[in-house]
Amino acid sequence: MTSSPTRKTELDRLAVVCLLLCCLLWGLNQVAAKAGLKEMTPLWQAGLRSLGAALLVWLWASVRGIKLWQRDGTLRGGLLAGLIFGAEFACIFIGLQYTSASRMVVFLYLSPFVVALGMPFIARSERLNLRQTGGLLLAFAAVAWAFAEGFGQSSGQPLQWLGDALGVLAAVLWAGTTLTIRASRLASASAEKTLLYQLGVSGLGLCAAAWAMGESLPQVWSLRLTGLLFFQTVIISFASYLLWFWMIRHYPATRLAAFTLATPLFGLLAGALLLGEPITLRLGIALLALAAGVALVNRRT
Repeated sequence: MTSSPTRKTELDRLAVVCLLLCCLLWGLNQVAAKAGLKEMTPLWQAGLRSLGAALLVWLWASVRGIKLWQRDGTLRGGLLAGLIFGAEFACIFIGLQYTSASRMVVFLYLSPFVVALGMPFIARSERLNLRQTGGLLLAFAAVAWAFAEGFGQSSGQPLQWLGDALGVLAAVLWAGTTLTIRASRLASASAEKTLLYQLGVSGLGLCAAAWAMGESLPQVWSLRLTGLLFFQTVIISFASYLLWFWMIRHYPATRLAAFTLATPLFGLLAGALLLGEPITLRLGIALLALAAGVALVNRRT
Protein backbone atom coordinates (compact mmCIF):
# COMPACT_ATOMS: atom_id res chain seq x y z
CA MET A 1 0.00 0.00 0.00
CA THR A 2 1.21 3.50 -0.77
CA SER A 3 2.70 5.19 2.29
CA SER A 4 0.82 8.07 3.85
CA PRO A 5 1.86 11.39 2.32
CA THR A 6 3.43 14.22 4.29
CA ARG A 7 0.59 16.72 4.70
CA LYS A 8 1.40 20.41 4.94
CA THR A 9 -0.59 22.78 7.13
CA GLU A 10 -0.46 25.82 4.81
CA LEU A 11 -0.64 26.45 1.07
CA ASP A 12 2.89 27.20 -0.15
CA ARG A 13 3.87 29.00 -3.35
CA LEU A 14 3.77 25.80 -5.42
CA ALA A 15 0.23 25.06 -4.24
CA VAL A 16 -0.96 28.59 -5.06
CA VAL A 17 0.48 28.45 -8.59
CA CYS A 18 -1.03 25.00 -9.20
CA LEU A 19 -4.40 26.14 -7.85
CA LEU A 20 -4.48 29.25 -10.02
CA LEU A 21 -3.73 27.09 -13.07
CA CYS A 22 -6.52 24.67 -12.13
CA CYS A 23 -8.95 27.53 -11.52
CA LEU A 24 -8.22 28.99 -14.95
CA LEU A 25 -8.72 25.63 -16.66
CA TRP A 26 -11.88 24.76 -14.73
CA GLY A 27 -13.38 28.14 -15.54
CA LEU A 28 -12.83 27.41 -19.24
CA ASN A 29 -14.16 23.87 -18.84
CA GLN A 30 -17.79 24.91 -18.32
CA VAL A 31 -17.59 27.00 -21.49
CA ALA A 32 -16.18 24.04 -23.45
CA ALA A 33 -18.85 21.70 -22.10
CA LYS A 34 -21.70 24.06 -22.98
CA ALA A 35 -20.25 24.69 -26.44
CA GLY A 36 -20.04 20.95 -27.00
CA LEU A 37 -23.76 20.51 -26.26
CA LYS A 38 -24.53 21.96 -29.68
CA GLU A 39 -23.12 18.81 -31.30
CA MET A 40 -23.20 16.08 -28.62
CA THR A 41 -25.75 15.15 -25.95
CA PRO A 42 -24.76 15.80 -22.31
CA LEU A 43 -24.36 12.28 -20.94
CA TRP A 44 -22.39 10.99 -23.92
CA GLN A 45 -20.11 14.03 -23.73
CA ALA A 46 -19.49 13.56 -20.01
CA GLY A 47 -19.05 9.79 -20.29
CA LEU A 48 -16.69 9.76 -23.27
CA ARG A 49 -14.41 12.37 -21.78
CA SER A 50 -14.15 10.35 -18.55
CA LEU A 51 -13.38 7.11 -20.38
CA GLY A 52 -10.78 8.82 -22.56
CA ALA A 53 -9.11 10.39 -19.55
CA ALA A 54 -9.18 7.04 -17.68
CA LEU A 55 -7.21 5.49 -20.53
CA LEU A 56 -4.67 8.31 -20.33
CA VAL A 57 -4.28 7.84 -16.55
CA TRP A 58 -3.69 4.11 -17.05
CA LEU A 59 -1.05 4.78 -19.74
CA TRP A 60 0.61 7.46 -17.56
CA ALA A 61 0.77 5.12 -14.57
CA SER A 62 2.10 2.26 -16.70
CA VAL A 63 4.92 4.38 -18.11
CA ARG A 64 5.89 5.61 -14.63
CA GLY A 65 5.64 2.15 -13.05
CA ILE A 66 2.82 3.12 -10.66
CA LYS A 67 0.85 0.10 -9.45
CA LEU A 68 -2.90 0.44 -9.86
CA TRP A 69 -4.37 -3.02 -9.38
CA GLN A 70 -2.94 -4.28 -6.08
CA ARG A 71 -5.30 -4.97 -3.18
CA ASP A 72 -4.93 -2.11 -0.71
CA GLY A 73 -8.40 -1.61 0.77
CA THR A 74 -9.35 1.25 -1.57
CA LEU A 75 -12.01 -0.57 -3.60
CA ARG A 76 -15.03 0.46 -1.52
CA GLY A 77 -14.00 4.10 -1.26
CA GLY A 78 -12.98 4.16 -4.92
CA LEU A 79 -16.32 2.84 -6.17
CA LEU A 80 -18.23 5.30 -3.97
CA ALA A 81 -16.06 8.23 -5.11
CA GLY A 82 -16.54 7.18 -8.76
CA LEU A 83 -20.33 7.03 -8.43
CA ILE A 84 -20.47 10.45 -6.76
CA PHE A 85 -18.09 11.86 -9.37
CA GLY A 86 -20.30 10.54 -12.19
CA ALA A 87 -23.46 11.96 -10.62
CA GLU A 88 -21.73 15.33 -10.25
CA PHE A 89 -20.92 15.57 -13.94
CA ALA A 90 -24.35 14.33 -14.98
CA CYS A 91 -25.78 17.29 -13.06
CA ILE A 92 -23.29 19.69 -14.66
CA PHE A 93 -23.81 18.63 -18.26
CA ILE A 94 -27.59 18.35 -18.01
CA GLY A 95 -27.78 21.63 -16.09
CA LEU A 96 -25.83 23.45 -18.79
CA GLN A 97 -28.79 22.88 -21.12
CA TYR A 98 -30.87 25.23 -18.95
CA THR A 99 -28.45 27.77 -17.53
CA SER A 100 -25.38 29.65 -18.72
CA ALA A 101 -21.81 28.42 -18.30
CA SER A 102 -20.95 31.49 -16.23
CA ARG A 103 -23.83 30.83 -13.81
CA MET A 104 -22.99 27.13 -13.57
CA VAL A 105 -19.40 27.83 -12.60
CA VAL A 106 -20.55 30.16 -9.80
CA PHE A 107 -22.94 27.62 -8.28
CA LEU A 108 -20.40 24.80 -8.47
CA TYR A 109 -18.22 26.66 -6.01
CA LEU A 110 -20.63 26.25 -3.17
CA SER A 111 -18.57 23.06 -2.74
CA PRO A 112 -15.92 24.55 -0.39
CA PHE A 113 -18.62 25.45 2.12
CA VAL A 114 -19.77 21.81 2.24
CA VAL A 115 -16.17 20.58 2.53
CA ALA A 116 -15.55 22.97 5.43
CA LEU A 117 -18.61 21.65 7.24
CA GLY A 118 -17.62 18.02 6.78
CA MET A 119 -13.84 18.03 7.20
CA PRO A 120 -13.76 18.60 10.99
CA PHE A 121 -15.50 15.23 11.37
CA ILE A 122 -12.66 13.62 9.40
CA ALA A 123 -9.60 15.67 10.45
CA ARG A 124 -9.91 17.97 13.45
CA SER A 125 -6.75 19.81 12.41
CA GLU A 126 -8.66 21.25 9.45
CA ARG A 127 -11.28 23.00 11.55
CA LEU A 128 -11.62 26.62 10.41
CA ASN A 129 -11.27 29.53 12.82
CA LEU A 130 -13.82 32.31 13.22
CA ARG A 131 -12.36 34.52 10.48
CA GLN A 132 -12.17 31.66 8.00
CA THR A 133 -15.70 30.57 8.81
CA GLY A 134 -16.86 34.14 8.20
CA GLY A 135 -15.15 34.05 4.80
CA LEU A 136 -16.99 30.88 3.81
CA LEU A 137 -20.30 32.29 5.04
CA LEU A 138 -19.70 35.38 2.92
CA ALA A 139 -19.01 33.17 -0.09
CA PHE A 140 -22.12 31.10 0.59
CA ALA A 141 -24.27 34.23 0.88
CA ALA A 142 -22.90 35.44 -2.46
CA VAL A 143 -23.81 32.16 -4.17
CA ALA A 144 -27.29 32.14 -2.61
CA TRP A 145 -27.90 35.73 -3.72
CA ALA A 146 -26.81 34.96 -7.28
CA PHE A 147 -29.01 31.84 -7.27
CA ALA A 148 -32.12 33.92 -6.53
CA GLU A 149 -31.73 35.72 -9.86
CA GLY A 150 -32.68 32.54 -11.72
CA PHE A 151 -36.26 32.80 -10.44
CA GLY A 152 -36.78 36.21 -12.00
CA GLN A 153 -38.84 36.89 -15.11
CA SER A 154 -36.02 38.66 -16.96
CA SER A 155 -33.63 35.73 -17.32
CA GLY A 156 -34.90 34.75 -20.77
CA GLN A 157 -34.64 31.05 -19.89
CA PRO A 158 -37.81 29.67 -18.25
CA LEU A 159 -35.98 26.68 -16.74
CA GLN A 160 -32.87 28.55 -15.65
CA TRP A 161 -33.77 27.76 -12.04
CA LEU A 162 -33.47 24.04 -12.87
CA GLY A 163 -30.00 24.45 -14.35
CA ASP A 164 -28.97 26.50 -11.32
CA ALA A 165 -30.35 23.88 -8.93
CA LEU A 166 -28.41 21.14 -10.73
CA GLY A 167 -25.29 23.29 -10.38
CA VAL A 168 -25.80 23.51 -6.62
CA LEU A 169 -26.40 19.74 -6.42
CA ALA A 170 -23.21 19.17 -8.43
CA ALA A 171 -21.33 21.32 -5.88
CA VAL A 172 -22.59 19.16 -3.01
CA LEU A 173 -21.55 16.02 -4.91
CA TRP A 174 -18.11 17.46 -5.62
CA ALA A 175 -17.68 18.10 -1.90
CA GLY A 176 -18.84 14.54 -1.27
CA THR A 177 -16.07 13.25 -3.52
CA THR A 178 -13.42 15.24 -1.64
CA LEU A 179 -14.72 14.07 1.75
CA THR A 180 -14.92 10.45 0.57
CA ILE A 181 -11.29 10.55 -0.53
CA ARG A 182 -10.06 11.99 2.76
CA ALA A 183 -12.20 9.66 4.90
CA SER A 184 -11.26 6.42 3.10
CA ARG A 185 -8.14 4.47 2.19
CA LEU A 186 -7.93 6.68 -0.91
CA ALA A 187 -6.27 9.31 1.31
CA SER A 188 -3.07 7.22 1.18
CA ALA A 189 -3.44 5.95 -2.40
CA SER A 190 -1.61 7.51 -5.33
CA ALA A 191 -3.27 10.40 -7.16
CA GLU A 192 -3.31 8.20 -10.29
CA LYS A 193 -5.26 5.42 -8.61
CA THR A 194 -7.68 7.84 -6.98
CA LEU A 195 -8.39 9.52 -10.30
CA LEU A 196 -8.66 6.23 -12.21
CA TYR A 197 -11.41 5.03 -9.85
CA GLN A 198 -13.44 8.16 -10.49
CA LEU A 199 -12.91 8.38 -14.22
CA GLY A 200 -13.44 4.68 -14.87
CA VAL A 201 -16.57 4.27 -12.75
CA SER A 202 -18.12 7.56 -13.85
CA GLY A 203 -17.28 6.99 -17.52
CA LEU A 204 -18.93 3.58 -17.62
CA GLY A 205 -21.94 4.82 -15.63
CA LEU A 206 -22.49 7.95 -17.71
CA CYS A 207 -22.19 6.10 -21.03
CA ALA A 208 -24.61 3.43 -19.80
CA ALA A 209 -27.04 6.17 -18.73
CA ALA A 210 -26.72 7.87 -22.13
CA TRP A 211 -27.53 4.59 -23.90
CA ALA A 212 -30.44 3.81 -21.55
CA MET A 213 -31.96 7.26 -22.09
CA GLY A 214 -31.73 6.94 -25.85
CA GLU A 215 -29.15 9.64 -26.42
CA SER A 216 -27.50 9.30 -29.84
CA LEU A 217 -23.90 9.96 -30.80
CA PRO A 218 -23.25 12.51 -33.57
CA GLN A 219 -23.05 11.05 -37.06
CA VAL A 220 -20.28 13.46 -38.05
CA TRP A 221 -17.53 14.62 -35.70
CA SER A 222 -16.54 18.14 -36.63
CA LEU A 223 -13.08 19.55 -35.99
CA ARG A 224 -14.71 21.89 -33.44
CA LEU A 225 -16.26 19.02 -31.46
CA THR A 226 -13.03 17.04 -31.58
CA GLY A 227 -11.11 20.01 -30.21
CA LEU A 228 -13.62 20.57 -27.41
CA LEU A 229 -13.49 16.90 -26.37
CA PHE A 230 -9.68 16.92 -26.54
CA PHE A 231 -9.57 19.91 -24.18
CA GLN A 232 -12.05 18.35 -21.75
CA THR A 233 -10.41 14.91 -21.85
CA VAL A 234 -6.68 15.61 -21.92
CA ILE A 235 -6.31 19.02 -20.29
CA ILE A 236 -9.18 18.95 -17.77
CA SER A 237 -10.09 15.36 -16.88
CA PHE A 238 -6.55 13.98 -17.10
CA ALA A 239 -3.98 16.69 -16.36
CA SER A 240 -5.81 19.14 -14.08
CA TYR A 241 -7.64 16.47 -12.06
CA LEU A 242 -4.42 14.51 -11.57
CA LEU A 243 -2.82 17.65 -10.22
CA TRP A 244 -5.85 18.33 -7.99
CA PHE A 245 -5.84 14.88 -6.39
CA TRP A 246 -2.10 15.12 -5.81
CA MET A 247 -2.71 18.36 -3.91
CA ILE A 248 -5.52 16.78 -1.86
CA ARG A 249 -2.96 14.24 -0.59
CA HIS A 250 -0.44 16.90 0.46
CA TYR A 251 -2.34 20.05 1.50
CA PRO A 252 -5.33 20.87 3.77
CA ALA A 253 -8.54 20.06 1.90
CA THR A 254 -10.46 22.99 3.39
CA ARG A 255 -7.81 25.49 2.25
CA LEU A 256 -7.67 23.94 -1.22
CA ALA A 257 -11.44 23.91 -1.59
CA ALA A 258 -11.79 27.50 -0.42
CA PHE A 259 -9.11 28.69 -2.86
CA THR A 260 -11.03 27.21 -5.79
CA LEU A 261 -13.63 29.93 -5.25
CA ALA A 262 -11.42 31.93 -7.61
CA THR A 263 -12.62 29.72 -10.47
CA PRO A 264 -15.98 31.50 -11.05
CA LEU A 265 -14.10 34.67 -11.97
CA PHE A 266 -12.35 32.84 -14.80
CA GLY A 267 -15.58 31.08 -15.79
CA LEU A 268 -17.55 34.33 -15.88
CA LEU A 269 -14.97 36.05 -18.05
CA ALA A 270 -14.67 33.02 -20.35
CA GLY A 271 -18.44 32.78 -20.76
CA ALA A 272 -18.66 36.48 -21.63
CA LEU A 273 -15.68 36.51 -24.01
CA LEU A 274 -16.19 33.18 -25.76
CA LEU A 275 -19.96 32.63 -25.64
CA GLY A 276 -21.24 36.21 -25.43
CA GLU A 277 -23.10 35.49 -22.19
CA PRO A 278 -24.31 38.54 -20.25
CA ILE A 279 -22.68 39.58 -16.98
CA THR A 280 -25.39 40.93 -14.71
CA LEU A 281 -24.70 43.35 -11.88
CA ARG A 282 -25.95 40.80 -9.33
CA LEU A 283 -23.56 38.14 -10.65
CA GLY A 284 -20.65 40.58 -10.66
CA ILE A 285 -21.26 41.58 -7.04
CA ALA A 286 -21.55 37.91 -6.09
CA LEU A 287 -18.13 37.25 -7.63
CA LEU A 288 -16.58 40.10 -5.63
CA ALA A 289 -18.04 38.61 -2.45
CA LEU A 290 -16.67 35.19 -3.41
CA ALA A 291 -13.21 36.70 -3.87
CA ALA A 292 -13.41 38.39 -0.47
CA GLY A 293 -14.48 35.13 1.12
CA VAL A 294 -11.55 33.13 -0.26
CA ALA A 295 -9.14 35.86 0.84
CA LEU A 296 -10.43 35.61 4.41
CA VAL A 297 -10.16 31.83 4.45
CA ASN A 298 -6.58 31.71 3.18
CA ARG A 299 -5.13 34.74 4.91
CA ARG A 300 -2.29 33.70 7.20
CA THR A 301 -2.70 34.38 10.90
